[in-house]
Amino acid sequence: MSTTIIIILLCIGYVIFTIDKKQKNFPVPVILLLIGIALSFIPYFSSIQVTEHMIYNIFLPGLLFTSAYQFSAKALHKNAGIIAMLSTVGLIITALLLGTLIYILGGIFQPITFVGALLVASILTPTDPVSVVSILKQSANDTSISDVVDGESMINDGTSIVLFGVLSGMYVHEKMFRLTNFLGEFFYVSFGGIALGITIGWLFSKLIHITHHKDYQVMLSIIIAYGGFQLAEHLGFSGVLATVASGVMLSWEFDHAIKEDHYREALAGFWDVVVPTLLTLVFLLIGIEATSYLAHANWGLAIIVFCLSIIVRFIIVSGTIQLFRGWQHILDWKKALLISWSGVRGTVSIFLLLSLNTMGSESVDNLVSLAFSVVVLSLVIQSLGIYPLYKGT
Repeated sequence: MSTTIIIILLCIGYVIFTIDKKQKNFPVPVILLLIGIALSFIPYFSSIQVTEHMIYNIFLPGLLFTSAYQFSAKALHKNAGIIAMLSTVGLIITALLLGTLIYILGGIFQPITFVGALLVASILTPTDPVSVVSILKQSANDTSISDVVDGESMINDGTSIVLFGVLSGMYVHEKMFRLTNFLGEFFYVSFGGIALGITIGWLFSKLIHITHHKDYQVMLSIIIAYGGFQLAEHLGFSGVLATVASGVMLSWEFDHAIKEDHYREALAGFWDVVVPTLLTLVFLLIGIEATSYLAHANWGLAIIVFCLSIIVRFIIVSGTIQLFRGWQHILDWKKALLISWSGVRGTVSIFLLLSLNTMGSESVDNLVSLAFSVVVLSLVIQSLGIYPLYKGT
C-alpha cells in the first residue's frame, strides 16, 4: 500500500470525523466502512492488499491499549463477575449454541459441516465496541451498560482467538477435538498473556518516574502497547490479553500511584490522535476488502445468521445477569437488550476471517463469504440502531 493511498484514506477520515462530531445517528466506523466499499470499485484502490498480519499487528495493539488504559479500574472491579462470565464461559456457550443453529438451518441453503458452523460462530463471537460505546456514554445516564460492553470486548477478543485456533485446526486439518487439549491451550495462552501484561504494566508504571519528560513517557506507552503484544506472541501467549492487561494495570496505577497530571494529558494527547488514525485506516480497508466477499455471499443465510447471533447473545446476556444479584435490580430486559445489541462485530472478527482465508479451499471460501457478510450486517445495522434503540427503551 503506497504512501499516497494512505494519505488519501487519512484525508477521507479527517473529513468524516470533522463532519460527524456527535457520532449518534451515523457512527463514524459505519460511514468509513461504506466509503471503503465504494472505493473498492475505483481501479486506483484495487491494488490494496489487506492481510491478517496488518490487522493483528498494526491496528489491534494500539486500539486495545487505548481502550484498556482509559477503562476505569473501578468499573472493572465493580463489574468483574459479569464481564468475566460473558467473555469466557458465555462466549464459549454462545459459539456452541450459535454454531448448532447455523448447522441446523444452514444446511437448507448450502452444505456446511458441524465444525464449519462452529467455526463461523467463533468468528462472530468477539465484540468490537468502537462503534457504540461512545454513543452509550453520551446517551445513557447509567454507565454500567457501556462499562460492561467495553470491558467484555477487551477480554473476549483473546478468548475468541484461542477458540478460533482450536476449531480452525479441527476444520482444516481434520483434528479430533479433545477437551483436555483445548483447556490446556486456553489456560496457557490466556493466563500467560494476562500475567505477562500485568507484569509489563506494573514495570512501566515504575519506569515513568525515571524521567519526568512527558515525551519520553509517551514513548514508553508505545513500547508497552506494541512491544508487550509482540513479546507475548513470541512466547506463545495471547498478545491481545497481554496488551489489555497492561493497559488495565496502567489504569489502576493512575488511581493509586501515578499522580502526575501532565502525564495523563500527554498520554491522552498522543493516543487521541493515534486512535482516529487507526480507525480511519482499518475501517476503510475493511470496506475495500469486503467487496469481493460480499459479491459471492448467500445473503439469505447471512441475514438468518445475523438474526440468530442477536437472539443467542440476548439469551446469554439475560441468563448471565440472573447469576449476579447485584445486577438484577440494575438491569431489566430492555437494558439486557441494549448490551446484546451493542455486541457489534468488528476488527477481531475481520482478523479471524482473513486468517481463515489463508487456509484456502472452496469450503473455506464459502465460510469466509458467509461470515464476512454477517460482520458487515452487524457493523451497519447494530451501529446505526443503537441510538434509536436506547431512546426507545
